[in-house]
Amino acid sequence: MVVSYIRSDKNFENLIEQLKIIGAYCDRENLVIDKELIDQTVQNKRIIERNEVVELFRSLHNDTLLVYDTWVLSVNIEDVIQMMSCLLRNGVELHFVKSGIVVDRQSDTMVVLGLIDQLRQTIQNEEKKEIGRPKGSKSSSKFDLFLEQIIGELKQGRNVSDIARLLNVSRSSLKDYVESRALKELVHGMTLTRNNEDAEAMIIKTIKCPTVHPMIEESV
Repeated sequence: MVVSYIRSDKNFENLIEQLKIIGAYCDRENLVIDKELIDQTVQNKRIIERNEVVELFRSLHNDTLLVYDTWVLSVNIEDVIQMMSCLLRNGVELHFVKSGIVVDRQSDTMVVLGLIDQLRQTIQNEEKKEIGRPKGSKSSSKFDLFLEQIIGELKQGRNVSDIARLLNVSRSSLKDYVESRALKELVHGMTLTRNNEDAEAMIIKTIKCPTVHPMIEESV
């Protein structure tokens, strides 16, 4: 059984974006979704407060689970580790659509750690952005209506200038949209397959090690 799990957050991709991108991924990988859960709970809720998700995940055995990105599972690292551990223990194959990575019980540990570390970095970056940011959802764009078409054109190898002419829109505005949504990276990820060593190397490469900061001596 193929299951898609979709969950929105004010600082990340909305439900519509996730639905369209997962749909495009399924078309490319010849997957048919048998069951879909759209989770409306707020992102700061811990896994013990999300009964519907717990019941769904506990019911999966040797199935396929599609999620847009690691943060969809949770923005709490402890919860993500618990969820991934239980899913993999039960033979679930996890597809992280944005990065084009498929994780199962035989996956390289470094790939799994890389995905978790990417989430850690994302959370840190979002916390920095929160300073001075007005409350509210991620800004929508007039280009959201053309998201599927833009993704399709990028997959065909067309550049931003060509797509802008096709849509009769400003090239600079479209370029900003493509970059803000990381659509080129996303399309590249969607072309990657489970055994693609480059995809796994790309994830591992993003792991950041702690840095040493010089100690500030206290004045006597």
